Amino acid sequence: TVGLPAWIMARSDGVVVALHVQPGARRTAIVGPHGDRLKVAVASPPADGRANSALIEFLAERLAIPKSRLRLVSGASSREKRVAIDVALPASTVAAALAPASGQ
Repeated sequence: TVGLPAWIMARSDGVVVALHVQPGARRTAIVGPHGDRLKVAVASPPADGRANSALIEFLAERLAIPKSRLRLVSGASSREKRVAIDVALPASTVAAALAPASGQ
């Protein structure tokens, strides 16, 4: 797949996104590329898994899919996370939905 960002991996069962999460931010938003990951600022603090829950909620909203279709694959207690998207969305659609909004 040509033209996909480094932070997206297309798999037969869906898509995995590699994220760098910044908990405790002023607001939840997609910041932009961070090395080979996508940086996402999350307003929730990193306590009791709240930042992870907020991240999944935010991604589900951006992708317009149920939260149940998103799975934290790795990095539950780390800023470096991988989230699996278990729906038949093309990787390019996921990339477009998660692209940083211009003019933020």
